[in-house]
Amino acid sequence: MVELLYWEGCPSHDEALADVREALRELGREDEPVHKRSIDTDEQALKEKFPGSPTIRVDGVDAFPPTEGDPIGLTCRVYRLRDGRYSPTPDPEELRESLERLLARRAT
Repeated sequence: MVELLYWEGCPSHDEALADVREALRELGREDEPVHKRSIDTDEQALKEKFPGSPTIRVDGVDAFPPTEGDPIGLTCRVYRLRDGRYSPTPDPEELRESLERLLARRAT
């Protein structure tokens, strides 16, 4: 299952959803449903180990695993683009590569 976890306090989740759908289309996987799920409380964030909004997971695995010390909770997530800039959404090429790798794990 491809899942987009988000917190309503961060405005980037719609852009991230569009990017996920575009990456899936580019991979020939446009039939793959994307489940959008709101994280609304600190308790829910802790239970889900939610490193911020938006978070993209495939079969429960974060497409961009957080590093040790990254915050867990209702916060906006920041990604680093390939050119070094910071962004509220993942680098499109890295997103496509990550989705491709994680979806391929299903076949093994």
